[in-house]
Amino acid sequence: MNTRPPVETDVLIIGAGAAGLMCALTAARRGRSVVLIDHANKLAEKIRISGGGRCNFTNLNIKPDNYLSGNPHFCRSALARFTPQHFIAMLEKHGIAYHEKTLGQLFCDDGSEAIIAMLKSECDAAGVRWSMPCSVEQINHADGFSVLTSRAAYRAASLVIATGGLSIPKIGATPFGYKIAEQFHVPMTKLKPGLVPLSFHPEEWGAYADLSGVSLEAVVSFGKQNFRENLLFTHRGLSGPAILQISSYWEHGLPLSIDLLPDHDLHVILMKQRASKMLLSNFLTQYLPKRLAEIIATNWSENIPLNQHSPKRLAALADKIKGWQITPTGTLGYSKAEVTCGGVDTRALSSKTMECNDVAGLYFIGEVVDVTGQLGGYNFQWAWASGHAAGLSA
Repeated sequence: MNTRPPVETDVLIIGAGAAGLMCALTAARRGRSVVLIDHANKLAEKIRISGGGRCNFTNLNIKPDNYLSGNPHFCRSALARFTPQHFIAMLEKHGIAYHEKTLGQLFCDDGSEAIIAMLKSECDAAGVRWSMPCSVEQINHADGFSVLTSRAAYRAASLVIATGGLSIPKIGATPFGYKIAEQFHVPMTKLKPGLVPLSFHPEEWGAYADLSGVSLEAVVSFGKQNFRENLLFTHRGLSGPAILQISSYWEHGLPLSIDLLPDHDLHVILMKQRASKMLLSNFLTQYLPKRLAEIIATNWSENIPLNQHSPKRLAALADKIKGWQITPTGTLGYSKAEVTCGGVDTRALSSKTMECNDVAGLYFIGEVVDVTGQLGGYNFQWAWASGHAAGLSA
């Protein structure tokens, strides 16, 4: 039995990922004593694997509209006070080179390890104490927080939960943060996988399974939301950036609409070509990947010369290619999801500090909160911004 007195600290942060690291260095720079604990052996595994190991650490086009939440305005304050330029300044201070890819996405030239090393160095310089690997066994709240762990007992005035969501369990994701919310009666919103490939019933998908590996640029829509990016056919369904983006908004049982030819007015083109003796599949191959053109010609219509199709049938085909309605049966789940949608209800938190309205000194930051960014560096920017907001207050 551990009879040693508890380790006293101003701030105890559980979770040494992107948000937890930013919170730790921000609080410690203010002169707060900070202990950062994590159950993993390796620091910031999600940063390490992100962007194919290059870490898409932010986006130049950050706006509140890039975030999905039951309370859409909640993210404004934190994002305004810690911008992509603030994070870039930290990289430049450490001499870390980066580059912009499409759509404002910024990646690290030398790989994500450079960003992890930078954040650790900033924490060390500010005096953050580490405890890893370390599992939390019990949390009590009375005149501050008493936290019993596998390594030591701690007492802290402020407790920050930065434990992430359920996505990618193979690198250590757990529901820990949600259990803490439950313990302190902090409301939650519904959880679901986000930024995740979509699956279809094998019988319905049969013809398309042969297209596995085929990709094209498309516009994928659900409700008022649409994304124009690459779409990828897989043996189980659809993936690629356009699908990952829409998956966070998609609601089970409802169809997606996909424009497979966003740059062309197919009605006009087909009407101009309706006297042609070219086979429908050969005609479509001019605009679509060959295998996809062949499946569309045979499954959505009849693969005969264009001049043997009625104008009505050609118009119907154009409608379908420009607005393919297809209903997924589900997603590939948290193991393939990049983020978790939903989480700690933002109405229970201060948008300025991330502190619980009803539990003084308890903070939730990062992915555990019901703020989900789109694909392209937005979730890391939320981690930096929410961690910074809490670090200025805790």
